[in-house]
Amino acid sequence: MLHEIQGSYIIAQTPFDDRGAVDAASIDSLVAFYLKHGADGFVVGGVSGEGGKLTAAEAELVTRRFIAGSGGKPVIVGVSNPGTAQLAQLTAQAMDLGAAGVMIAPPGGLRTEEELLSYFATVFAMIGDVPVVLQDFPGSTGVWMSVPSILKLIEAHPQIQVVKQEDLPSLEKISRLRAGEGRRVAILTGNNGLYLPQELGRGIDGPMAGFSHPEMLSGVWQLHRQGEVEAAHDLFDCYLPLLNYEAQGFWGVAARKEVLRRRGAIRHATMRQPGPRLTARHQAELDLLVRRVERAVAARG
Repeated sequence: MLHEIQGSYIIAQTPFDDRGAVDAASIDSLVAFYLKHGADGFVVGGVSGEGGKLTAAEAELVTRRFIAGSGGKPVIVGVSNPGTAQLAQLTAQAMDLGAAGVMIAPPGGLRTEEELLSYFATVFAMIGDVPVVLQDFPGSTGVWMSVPSILKLIEAHPQIQVVKQEDLPSLEKISRLRAGEGRRVAILTGNNGLYLPQELGRGIDGPMAGFSHPEMLSGVWQLHRQGEVEAAHDLFDCYLPLLNYEAQGFWGVAARKEVLRRRGAIRHATMRQPGPRLTARHQAELDLLVRRVERAVAARG
């Protein structure tokens, strides 16, 4: 069950070829790359995975391919959609393909707790007994969910087994969720992993983030889990400048895909339009950042 998950869950990129078509072969190499570098599970169809740019047929292809290559590790599918009928259809499709669960964020436009609770009551009545990751990402959705509201949703709907917490500032919200009475759920955090060491100190169960060097996410998690907190911080610090560069919204995703291309994980760094294209200046900035990461990691031995 998802409420017991822990470790590094990768927000997976969607590879496209140089013409902008889904690159199925690169999905296979990307999954293998993520697994090689410590992934404990995957999220496909998320915002940074360009899920909103896929047709229904493409979304099915991407989901099917990730599940086939995952080696049995959990694959969670982003199904957030303004229309509840479409959301229910996407959920049924994902579960039929073998997904471990789905990730749902509230749609933009909800303004009150009453609207929030009513929306999710409708959703859960439609999708039935499906494990759900509740995504708390107001920077993207524009919907701010308070800790009491989230705890009410958890108690009302046993389908909610994970909270992806990426409201900012995240630390106090994590602590308050952990201190809340009632059923325990897993808490994983996003925001590109920028606050991972501190969030681990607040009791999260791992990162749910995308980064061109997933070995950092899994490595920091493992070190912290073993009680080697200073070593976890030291490893994190090696990657922080590049991590910060990749936190620039879709420009950062473009940079991430370019680094993944350089590392042999995918064949092309293409982003589907509308999306940014890196310039020669961006490439030079990445050259410097990647060199510095490699030097810092090598210095650790």
